Amino acid sequence: MSERTLHVIGGGLAGSEAAWQAAEAGCEVVLHEMRPVRRTDAHQTDRLAELVCSNSFRADDWEANAVGLLHAEMRRLGSLIMACGDAHQTPAGGALAVDRDGFAEAVTRAIASHPRIRIEREEVAGPPPADWASVIIATGPLTSPALADAIGRLTGEAELSFFDAIAPIVHAETIDMSVAWRQSRYDKAGPGGDAAAYINCPMDKACYEGFIDALLTGPKSEFKDWEHVPYFDGCLPIEVMAERGRETLRHGPMKPVGLTNPHRPGEKPYAVVQLRQDNALGTLWNMVGFQTKLKHGAQTEIFRTVPGLERAVFARLGGLHRNTFINSPKLLDAQLRLRADPRLRFAGQITGVEGYVESAAIGLIAGRLAAAERIGRRLAAPPETTALGALVRHITGGHLAAGSGSFQPMNINYGLLPPLGAVPRAEDRRKLGKRDRTRARKRAIALRALADLAAWAAEPVPAPA
Repeated sequence: MSERTLHVIGGGLAGSEAAWQAAEAGCEVVLHEMRPVRRTDAHQTDRLAELVCSNSFRADDWEANAVGLLHAEMRRLGSLIMACGDAHQTPAGGALAVDRDGFAEAVTRAIASHPRIRIEREEVAGPPPADWASVIIATGPLTSPALADAIGRLTGEAELSFFDAIAPIVHAETIDMSVAWRQSRYDKAGPGGDAAAYINCPMDKACYEGFIDALLTGPKSEFKDWEHVPYFDGCLPIEVMAERGRETLRHGPMKPVGLTNPHRPGEKPYAVVQLRQDNALGTLWNMVGFQTKLKHGAQTEIFRTVPGLERAVFARLGGLHRNTFINSPKLLDAQLRLRADPRLRFAGQITGVEGYVESAAIGLIAGRLAAAERIGRRLAAPPETTALGALVRHITGGHLAAGSGSFQPMNINYGLLPPLGAVPRAEDRRKLGKRDRTRARKRAIALRALADLAAWAAEPVPAPA
């Protein structure tokens, strides 16, 4: 390896994407992944980019959804994560979901076969060595305790952490399809063209009320020192949602809208439990939004009260794992470098972005920024009119106005992108109705983002002054 070597710590989605982008740009890369030398409570394999929670990359509509726009931008920049996701997608309505095994195998194979990447299976159990001139720390939600302590010493900040939750997975053959049915909300087709991508289990009011009672009273796992750490709202355990009000689930993951039960077309379900395909064979389905800290015995008992799941056999029960992130707006500069030690960059979920795609997106940018720096050039992050640039802006300064103690994990959303200068109108210049105006505004933001991203990608990378 040469003096241009880049060290990437962590072989999750962000680390894999960072290593790929840097290697494609001409850098020599060493990717340090501690599994299987040191295992975690959530991972089950030693593959790179293993998905430990949902198998969904969420909505794939670039014209009407912010995460769909992020997908589109990453595809245009040669994202490894998106390429492997597209190659191993499973039906998921309007979302992009992947076969988790095929996806992780594809990422691992691509990284291992790249001529400029070397994988080191080892734990970096302290501060990165002083002779590593350029480092990306992309250790994600399961940063090892030794490295987390080192990061705390480097940053001078107490670490912030929360629980990330895992949903149960059910064997498809054990779902009673004489009760359940296949349908996506509003029959919306996703990237795979399937408008019946979810299995739906209906509940009447009495069943729903009994289910809520069981969630509230069921035995939960205790986490002692971690118990008072705040949850991230995007991945709340189902029983925590129930504690916020008996109707919360019915207006959240169990909402019955956009669905018609073909077994009883004249009856509107009071609530619906949805399952999403989890592997390419269609033999495993995960319970959407059912992350939980219920004890395993209670999960089996309670979830089998759901109509259609009375005889369900679970391939995996739900659980929780610890997550860690830094106070990025205070600690990182616009190049994602640690102000206290600029040879160190951070990427992925540890920076305070939330979600698979967002984590990989920050890895993509970190890899490109580090690669430019390694060859003696300077590359700015994409403009904040893009989804990629908006995420970088949020974690490197966009949140500061909210106060020093309020930085929390964030998914990509339109609120992070600058508003349009003009309100979209119809082709004949007439004002649009509210729904059409919202759709037109989102499309206009997306078109602006993709145009600005193309201009950014086409600019030559300037040499240092």
